[in-house]
Amino acid sequence: MTGGAETPTARMRKAWHRARTSVRKAGVDYFRGDGSDWIALAALLLTVPALALTTIALPAWCVPTALVLPIVAGGLLLRPASLLALYAASAAALVAEAAVLNPEASGDGVRVTPGTILVVAAVGLLGLLIAQFRSRVGVPWRRGGTMLFDLRERIRVQSKLPKLPRGWHREMALRPAGGQSFSGDFVVAARTNGGRTLEVVLTDVSGKGMDAASRALLLSGAFGGPLGSLPPHAFLPAANGYLLRQDWDEGFATSVHLVLDLDSGDYEMFSAGHLPGLQLCAGTGRWEEKAAEGPLLGVYDGAQFDPIKGTLQPGDVLMLFTDGLVETSERDLTEGMDRLTGEADRYVSAGFQGAAWHLIEAVAKDVNDDRALLLICRH
Repeated sequence: MTGGAETPTARMRKAWHRARTSVRKAGVDYFRGDGSDWIALAALLLTVPALALTTIALPAWCVPTALVLPIVAGGLLLRPASLLALYAASAAALVAEAAVLNPEASGDGVRVTPGTILVVAAVGLLGLLIAQFRSRVGVPWRRGGTMLFDLRERIRVQSKLPKLPRGWHREMALRPAGGQSFSGDFVVAARTNGGRTLEVVLTDVSGKGMDAASRALLLSGAFGGPLGSLPPHAFLPAANGYLLRQDWDEGFATSVHLVLDLDSGDYEMFSAGHLPGLQLCAGTGRWEEKAAEGPLLGVYDGAQFDPIKGTLQPGDVLMLFTDGLVETSERDLTEGMDRLTGEADRYVSAGFQGAAWHLIEAVAKDVNDDRALLLICRH
């Protein structure tokens, strides 16, 4: 035997290593949703005759309708083409069960009835619809929940306000319509100019809940990029142009852009059809409306957004919010804002610590609309 030849043992080891690597890769790809579903198909095809044999041997413990179990699992795990193979095996199992059980059944004995066939067929149809939906969306069920969770967390992270220097306090609370996890309201924020400036954008996308969530997710990423990269006066025009390019059927949004100097307390506020902000002046103890002028985002090109300027003195508070918090079909905007400021007065002595969430609970707990509230206080 020459020195370059491989021994049978070495060839067997290499073949075993390749087979093990292929199986491991197939398993990893499958559970990631990227690979073939042959592993799940093989397991379910083995389950079908096992259930059929158990039904024939122990009909009191395993009824014929037990075949819906692999069918339901197949609807969640398999592609439509593979699911048809599972259905064929299940149909063959039902025929075998009927051939064995029905002639032997007497009185109340277990048998395969037309009702049994209808139940299995109905579950199979439902499983096929689920599989076709997953195939059309392109997201396997194993990753669908993870993807939604990841999207929700991304929105939540983007909505977090950056830490502010001593002497400042900020809070943000978001509550989607109907108790859902996704909202049409979102916030993007950043500290710019070496941390000396706080820029915050609060946006209310048309629609509510899940209907607006996909657009809110897209816009939150699109708005977060240029925030701080563009001059403040150029941000809303750029956002307006972006919405116009999307050409959505219901593509408008309201937005407010706050640019706050953390050293002096001076701020500029730009508005795109958004509700006015409310500022509590510590010197007078009264709330004042801060309304900038500008049209809705995504309505027409060349829109201008004129800012309003102000200053947060020590003890002052600025509230920005969306319409779901203060406006309902039973309550107009003025009444809602009066109620909000009345509830907010209760938190003045506590420095508005933990106030944002409690204010939403007190003012608009059961409102079927997205609600968002941003508080910035200077101590």
